[in-house]
Amino acid sequence: MKRNLLVMFFIGLVVVLPAQAQCGSTNSAFNSGETISYDLYFNWKFVWKNVGTASWNITRTNYAGKPAYKTYLITRGSQQSDRYFVMRDTLTSYTDLNLVPLYYSKRAKEGKHYYQEDVWYTYPNRQCNLKMQSRQDMGTVKIKSHSSKYCAYDMLSMMLRARSFDASKMKVGQRVNFLFAEGKHCEWRQLVYKGKQTIKMENSKNRYRCLVFAYVEKENGKENTVVTFYVTDDANHLPVRLDLNLRFGSAKAYMRGATGLRHPLSSKV
Repeated sequence: MKRNLLVMFFIGLVVVLPAQAQCGSTNSAFNSGETISYDLYFNWKFVWKNVGTASWNITRTNYAGKPAYKTYLITRGSQQSDRYFVMRDTLTSYTDLNLVPLYYSKRAKEGKHYYQEDVWYTYPNRQCNLKMQSRQDMGTVKIKSHSSKYCAYDMLSMMLRARSFDASKMKVGQRVNFLFAEGKHCEWRQLVYKGKQTIKMENSKNRYRCLVFAYVEKENGKENTVVTFYVTDDANHLPVRLDLNLRFGSAKAYMRGATGLRHPLSSKV
């Protein structure tokens, strides 16, 4: 599975739900206009270096003539880091106002390669039908489909849904399965709740009370942690720090600022 910066946010209890009517969720966490900025760090010869920035935005708009939320996540490496590894990722998602996924796209320049992924969602006869499309560089466009009685979510739509869930009743070590859609496939994944922790930000003196989650995957029978993320323990559920194990090393992302929040950031200490 391809690993991307700032894309594996906590999932919540989004699984084993019948499609169509149950794929939506009440939004209690965000408003249109929310914008979050991040600083990205990479472990270079045992020293953490600032290598770029990322931004997250949610805007109310229209999709196929109906009201929708448009969410984008953009990561950009600095000119200095481009000498070693080019990183230009843009992820875009559309959901209806009940957070039902409608469309997802990813455009990524990582190293010497350019990736394109698209996912289209439809819900006939209480099924969740996906059309998935992927392409690397100028190669052949690959198209796949998936149909299930369970809801599926891409990287961004699952973030939106998860932010309104109450994780206070979860037990440390509890695992959650979820159906995850990319342009190349749709597969079940796992999230592990690690408990609560107060963390200090690398790029400021700010400290936050957080819920800690780990996104894990299995390869050749071995379980690997892809991302450990720290989500504010308040009504916003903002991802303020992410520790990532990437193909090209270890990286961290720290929130630099946030505007347009729906609730006070009461987790700040």
